Amino acid sequence: MLLKMVRADAMKLRRSPVWLAFLFLPIIPALLGTLNYNNNLGLLTEEWYSLWTQHTLFTCYFFLPIMLGIYCSYLMRLEHSNHNWNKLLTMPVPTWQIFVSKLFSASLMIVLSELWIGALFILSGKLVGLNSPLPPELISWLACGTLGGIVMAAAQLFISLIIRSFALPVGIALAGGLSGLVALAKGFGHIYPYSLMAYGMRANAPQTLLDSGYMSFVIVCLIFIALFVVLGSLWLTKRDVK
Repeated sequence: MLLKMVRADAMKLRRSPVWLAFLFLPIIPALLGTLNYNNNLGLLTEEWYSLWTQHTLFTCYFFLPIMLGIYCSYLMRLEHSNHNWNKLLTMPVPTWQIFVSKLFSASLMIVLSELWIGALFILSGKLVGLNSPLPPELISWLACGTLGGIVMAAAQLFISLIIRSFALPVGIALAGGLSGLVALAKGFGHIYPYSLMAYGMRANAPQTLLDSGYMSFVIVCLIFIALFVVLGSLWLTKRDVK
């Protein structure tokens, strides 16, 4: 039944232009980061690692949170419109599967976005003349960023579930991205849901290992994902979301 729910969401999104944001928006931080790197070669001397810090500075705290806010808000907006919740909640489907199907759709876009971000990073490095080998940590950066991004998506889906407005959850996503920067600076980014993506991608210190360790990072992410799934399921069960 969960697979049917995922397919139903895919059909709803098939002709939607919202996925274009995931195609075009990452180009902007890649361009800004590359220009910033190229204009500060005297200070940014660690080649690929320095370029990564410039790319992720704009991506993790501004553009990806906005993209996720838009996508998650749109996913829930489809159900808020035309009393679609009434139809969904009368189906013989557990409420957690309804929420998880939305999360699966958002997670797929995050995976594709991270791959696209990685491709833009490599292309940018070649364009500015970096000939040294690619950082061996790149796959880890993208994988951990994906898992942290899924946490943010789960949070945004829950927010978009309880707030019917389209724009307000997007604003909350942007505020969350900025607050994630503060959390990282204060030293608790490894336990704050809106900083886990940047923390996993090592946006500020790409050459360092995760302070909490990979296993701890995965566990924290899974706990947050499970928490928001439970909260979303309970909201659907207990609340009148017509």
